[in-house]
Amino acid sequence: MIIKEAIILAGGLGTRLRESVPDLPKCMAPVAARSFLFYVINYLRSQGVEEFIFSLGYKQELIVDYLHKEFSTLKYKCVIEEEPLGTGGAIQLACREVAGKNVIIANGDTVFKADLHKAAQFHLHLQAECTLLLKPMRNFDRYGVVELEETHLLKSFKEKKWYEQGLINGGLYLLHVPRFLEEEFPSRFSFEKDYLEKFYTRRRIYGQVQDEYFIDIGIPGDYEKAQQEFKPAALDLSKIDKTWTLFLDRDGVINVDKQGSYIFSPEEFVFTEGGPALFKKLTERFGKILVVTNQRGVGRELMTEKTLNAIHQKMLEDINQAGGRIDEIYYCTSVHNDDPRRKPNPGMAYQAKADFPGIDLTRAIVVGNNISDMKFGRNAGLFTVFVRSTKPDQPFPDPDIDLAVDSLEEFTHLLAAAGGQ
Repeated sequence: MIIKEAIILAGGLGTRLRESVPDLPKCMAPVAARSFLFYVINYLRSQGVEEFIFSLGYKQELIVDYLHKEFSTLKYKCVIEEEPLGTGGAIQLACREVAGKNVIIANGDTVFKADLHKAAQFHLHLQAECTLLLKPMRNFDRYGVVELEETHLLKSFKEKKWYEQGLINGGLYLLHVPRFLEEEFPSRFSFEKDYLEKFYTRRRIYGQVQDEYFIDIGIPGDYEKAQQEFKPAALDLSKIDKTWTLFLDRDGVINVDKQGSYIFSPEEFVFTEGGPALFKKLTERFGKILVVTNQRGVGRELMTEKTLNAIHQKMLEDINQAGGRIDEIYYCTSVHNDDPRRKPNPGMAYQAKADFPGIDLTRAIVVGNNISDMKFGRNAGLFTVFVRSTKPDQPFPDPDIDLAVDSLEEFTHLLAAAGGQ
């Protein structure tokens, strides 16, 4: 991803949702037992965004507290409107905190699952000041779509079929910050009326159509629909086949955890109960098996990366000899909790998806012995299995855990007992 910073506009009052969600900012409306902001953040992270700026207004303290509790490892800043600034003023305020030249802007009450990699290539190739991402819609009345005949949108898209269907603003923009800030806007203004409508004939403002999933919880009907569409499916082990991917934490799952310390040599690496033979059974069931492990000991210079690789080489040799396999090992040596690859941040899952495009993260499980593994799974959209090896008293049920077991061996037995499709 070329553009790694995003502004999330999260200052809305949620006027149309007042009956369902009294006294909350729109982005904090509960959807499938989580604040809607959870889904906005993780969609952007799935597209390669690593740093966030939240533009806050109404009841900003609720959002600040939520981010501190639920996204403490996210790399982010908050800017606060002292008075309502409109969409343009909120963007202008946040842009002053952007480090790079280009930034993604997202509404905090919509999810438009556009391909931001493709959008960034389009934006940069055209040297655009602003690129709007547009969604073709067929239900005009529901979204209040107006005729495009007298707007710049029709000029951008000559194919008649787009005009006949209609386009709506998907709430995602790519913005060249220095060019945008060249204009002396008032502190309060509308991004749509005072910037887009005013300057589209004079500046490099473009639109790109992407026909992807879109939902706006500011629309009461969409808010109700989101409750079902964002509700996580139940984990059914009998459905697992070669289209599924298994992510495994290492210490405490594959090998005996050395609590309070690190595995410093191949000789200290000891498989948990069931040993390498488990991997033959897991290989027969899953299409891909990947290890995702935090290894801060390397970053703290308590061991070398060469030693870590030697440990992993021993692990792989023993598993291969037993008839199993591991397709790739991902590890994060960073000492910083806000590193995008360090669990619970989902960066290693997205790296795996980039390396193996056939992976479907909705058909994937992570098995780990820490809550950080479970949150990693939830952030990446995976099913989660908690191993009680080092935390036998972990409460269950838990919203971040789909299944709890005592060991990887027990999980393998349950998988076998469930059969397969």
